[in-house]
Amino acid sequence: MPSLMGVIADKWLNAEKLYGLLHIGGAIVLFIVPTIDNPGTLFWVMLLNMMCYMPTLSLAITVAYNALKTDGADVVLVFPPIRVWGTVGFIAAMWMVSLLHLETSGGQFYVASAASLLLGLYAFTLPACPPRLRGQVHTSWLDTLGLTSFALLKNSKMAVFFVFAMLLGAALQLTNAYGDTFLHDFANVEAYKGMIAVRYPAIIMSISQVSETLFILAIPFFFKRFGIKTVMLISMIAWVLRFGLFAYGNPGNGLWMIVMSCIVYGMAFDFFNISGSLFVEGQSDPSIRASAQGLFMLMTNGIGAILGSSISGWIIDLWFTAADGAKDWRGIWLTFAGYALVVAVLFAILFRHRHEPEALNGIRHS
Repeated sequence: MPSLMGVIADKWLNAEKLYGLLHIGGAIVLFIVPTIDNPGTLFWVMLLNMMCYMPTLSLAITVAYNALKTDGADVVLVFPPIRVWGTVGFIAAMWMVSLLHLETSGGQFYVASAASLLLGLYAFTLPACPPRLRGQVHTSWLDTLGLTSFALLKNSKMAVFFVFAMLLGAALQLTNAYGDTFLHDFANVEAYKGMIAVRYPAIIMSISQVSETLFILAIPFFFKRFGIKTVMLISMIAWVLRFGLFAYGNPGNGLWMIVMSCIVYGMAFDFFNISGSLFVEGQSDPSIRASAQGLFMLMTNGIGAILGSSISGWIIDLWFTAADGAKDWRGIWLTFAGYALVVAVLFAILFRHRHEPEALNGIRHS
């Protein structure tokens, strides 16, 4: 969906308007969710919601970059302090849902629906981000189908970058899928019942987002000084630490490890997700800005997420789940840490990119 919606934004419809329509559609779907009473229907309804929501991640970046470039701003310097407010909103939502004890209630979907509706309406007031491929003569079948951004994969450096973005997307899915469940499982251990990490796991996990706010602001310095390869390697090592600390943490005397894991998450997520989008922006033609960001989102939150969830689920069921359903969380997290370490080593060897700070000035003007 990020790729398809990117094509629509590049060829037919203003990105900010498409962004608004998708959020309004998502609001309607989310409002319906609590009324559903069977898992089969819920699957398809949530799939429809994600089809509306996932493209908005790359469209938001497209609209923001366009507004900043139109204003003559340095995107690398100016965007991160703006993007940090998205994380603040994430924290606010997690705290609201947790403090109101809506984590296992349908009420959380009404909160999400209201937020989505407000954002969708607000989107129509954003600076115009018109299509740039409208009316252009198509010179290849990729252009004709609206898949111009896939031409980026012809460049070996970009192809390698997108593959590793996919692998890091899988790592992100691992922490999204199992982090909260990991803390909830401690409620089954008598020694940990009633502890804050067990009673309010969403609040503990929100430390990750608090950490994000700090590391987002550090991106301009690291990205300009060290370049995308070093920044991505830092992210990968942070993923190793994220999973490794979870492996030995607990809500008691090991709470500090869980907290440290959440702090490290800010670096792990931001240094590949936001820096990656900046890198893609700098390597792409302005006319395919939405499609290029959609391709990046496809590789991370699309293919990477599917592979991460499906393969990890199979591994956990096969090797780390006892007959009574109990999970060997230490083994699970250490396996994930090993995966992140292997990805880091391969990236260091295979991704060939020479950092040229002056080239980043090209991200300023379209």
